[in-house]
Amino acid sequence: MKFGLAGVLLWAGIALAEEQVTVCFNYGCVARQEVTFSEARLAELAGRMKLADTPVAERAILSRVVGQLYLWAGEQSPISADRPGDFLDDGAHGMMDCIDHAETTTGFLRMMEGRGMLRFHGVEPIRRRVRWLVTQHFSAVIRDVGSEAPEAGARFVVDSWFGEHGDPAVVLPLEEWLDGEGPNVS
Repeated sequence: MKFGLAGVLLWAGIALAEEQVTVCFNYGCVARQEVTFSEARLAELAGRMKLADTPVAERAILSRVVGQLYLWAGEQSPISADRPGDFLDDGAHGMMDCIDHAETTTGFLRMMEGRGMLRFHGVEPIRRRVRWLVTQHFSAVIRDVGSEAPEAGARFVVDSWFGEHGDPAVVLPLEEWLDGEGPNVS
C-alpha cells in the first residue's frame, strides 16, 4: 500500500494544519482577504527552505518561496491581477501598491517564522524609505540571526512590489534599499 505525506502524517497521529494568511490589495490595504495554504504546500516550502545551509542561501531560497506564496494566494484572491510598481495595474481589482506588498509579504514571513521555516533570519517591522521628500516606499524586512560578525544582525528588505505577480521577491541589504536601490519599474 502506498501512502503520501499526508497519509503518513495522519497514520502517525500528526494533525495536518492549514495556515490562513491575510493578503491586502487595492492600494493601501483597502481590501483584505484570507487565503489558505494547505499543509502539503507548506511542507513543500519547508523542504525548500531546509536546503539553505547559510543565511545567504536562505535569502536566495526565500526570494523564490515568497514568489510561490504569491502565486498560490493569487489562485484564491484577485491579487493575480497585480503588475510591477504602481502604474501598470490600470486600476484592476486586486492591484497592489508597496503598502499592500509590505503587509502581505510580512504576513507570509511571519507565518514561515512561526512554522520554523526561517533558520537564519527573524522577521522585523515594515520599513519605509522617503526619497526627494515626495515619494515613499514600504517593504517587509528580515534580520540575519544566523551569522557570525560582520553580517550578524544585518537587515534585508524582502520586496515583492518590483516584479510581476509571483516573481521572486527582491532581497537587498536594508541600507542599499534605503538609498534607493532596486529594479526600475516606472
